[in-house]
Amino acid sequence: MSKGVQIAIGALIIAGLVMWLGASQSGEARFTYFQTLGEFQQNGTVGEPVRVHGFVALGTIERDVAAKRVTFAVQEHAPHAGGAAGHALRVEYASLETPDLFKDGAEVVVEGKLTPAGTFHATNLLAKCPSKFEAMAKEQGTRI
Repeated sequence: MSKGVQIAIGALIIAGLVMWLGASQSGEARFTYFQTLGEFQQNGTVGEPVRVHGFVALGTIERDVAAKRVTFAVQEHAPHAGGAAGHALRVEYASLETPDLFKDGAEVVVEGKLTPAGTFHATNLLAKCPSKFEAMAKEQGTRI
């Protein structure tokens, strides 16, 4: 087989893989970004899978060991920045295994569905690590 035929076959294989990847990402399996709590509360629909970003409201974390779940509230703005828990979203996470960074005031993304009763049933819980650069900026009184 000549070098030109080998290169053509290789290029066809690569083009086929790129087309397959593009087609597979256009369906339900594609990556979805999160919505802020405010966006979700404006247009969130009951029963549809969604990711919601917010902050854990202070003093709302409750661990129910018997039921193997954690309940807490998510608010729009960070409590340490003066954010109030006014329109907080009640979240029920069906596991006791939470990320190490999950605590009062932590920045979180919850993935799951809103029930007709208004409780968000989370199937996945992500907690963001605070940036060392944000902490340095706060110490210096500057903004990033």
